[in-house]
Formats: sequence, structure tokens, C-alpha cells
Amino acid sequence: MAEPPVLIERTGAVVRCILNRPPLNLFEPTIIHALRRCFTDLASDDTVRVTVLAGSGRAFTGGMDVHVLRDLDVRRAKALITELHEAIAAVHKAPFPIVGEVNGACLGAGFELAMACDLRVAVDTATFGLPEVRVGVPSVIEAALLPGLVGPGRAAEMLLCGTPITAVQALEWGLVNRAVPAGRLRESVDEMVGQILTCAPGAIRLQKELMILWRQTDLTSAVRFGINVFATAYATGEPQEGALAFLEKRWPEWDRISRLA
Repeated sequence: MAEPPVLIERTGAVVRCILNRPPLNLFEPTIIHALRRCFTDLASDDTVRVTVLAGSGRAFTGGMDVHVLRDLDVRRAKALITELHEAIAAVHKAPFPIVGEVNGACLGAGFELAMACDLRVAVDTATFGLPEVRVGVPSVIEAALLPGLVGPGRAAEMLLCGTPITAVQALEWGLVNRAVPAGRLRESVDEMVGQILTCAPGAIRLQKELMILWRQTDLTSAVRFGINVFATAYATGEPQEGALAFLEKRWPEWDRISRLA
């Protein structure tokens, strides 16, 4: 039996989703559907606190399989890009933090998938790029996230030239949070996950909800949403426990709060 296109490994509240079509994890309908199903299912599980999205083989993902692109017409092109958007949007809108673990090439639709993650840790030899214009199509869907991450000028250079950037450049531009040697990739991701797990789980989910809203609205609305979410947090008991723990000079007992909720 063939291995699934997306592997799911769970340790407590942490889930690892691994694109499993090595060496390049190229996107085609099977892996697109599996990715969407994976994150749709995880989104309905309130016990998930953090997810790591990684790739097997030597790449995070090299993007779309050009064999698939070659055989499209207008109708099928629209259907495919819509399905791809829905899969990446399921990642982008997940109610928990997602850490992208970039172990190599991160190109095209794979780069868009990485941008849909909340945090990105890359090996220092990774490359990032949107080469679509070099094969006759524009970069679309979640490529729209790029100007907000690196600024309009740098985004224009990547989109119009189609040339990749290095992990060092990506770190300088704020596109990745860490660029580390290959031997430290998993360790660095685990450190970041551990930092998230020390925080209040309800507050983290509320913060993620706000982050999604902030990307989609104006400043006035974003502030109004934040005021409502701040008040809502007090219904969870976490702010009270957090303040009390600080005053008593101890670690907050988030698990106890969640059991009482």
C-alpha cells in the first residue's frame, strides 16, 4: 500500500503534518486534497495547540508539478487553482499556530504554503521563490501575503523577476523567523513550539483569530475586534490565573484552568 501524501504525527497537543511525496513534494491533486483534509480535520479538534508543517525528502515543496500545469485548459486551470487556494487557506485560517519547518527548496505554491504558516524556521541552505512567470503564469492566491511580509518593493522583485532568494536574505527581510544549520532545524522548531506551549492555550487561539482578522480588515476595525477579544478572554479564567501566578511568582497552571472550563 502506498504511503499517504501527508503524514500526521501527534505528540500530546502538538501535531506534525509532513508532505510526503519526496524528494520534492510537488503539488498535484492528491497531495492538495490530502493537505486540505488534514487541516480541516485538525481545525475541528480543540485539543490541538500547535502544528508543525514540514516536508520529507530534500525540499519543503518545489511547488506545482509542471506536468499537471502543462495539461490544463482555462476551465481546469481555474478548478485546480481554486482547489489549491482552499487547501492553503485551510492552513492560513487554522485556529492554532502553525510553524513551517523549511528543510530545503520552498518554491511557487510551496512558498505560498509557507507564507500561510504563522512562523517559519528554515535551514540556512533553503531557497525561496515564485518562479511562475518563468513558466508562463502569474503567482496568485496566497502570493498576495508577500507584500505584507517583505514590503511592496521586495515583493515586486520576487514576483516580476522570478528569481529565488536565499535563507539568509529571507531572514534579513523578515520572511523567516530563524535560519539555522540543517542539524539544528528540528531542535530550533521544537524550541519555538515549546515557547508557544508555555502560553495560555485559550489566549493563543484568541490571538491567532485576531491575527487572521488583522490581515483582512482596516485598522479601526482591527482595534475594535481586539477590544472584544480582550474582554472575551476573561470568560476563560486564563487572565485571572496568569495574573495570580505572576503575583505569586510561580508558573501558571493552564491545564487546571482548561479542566475547569
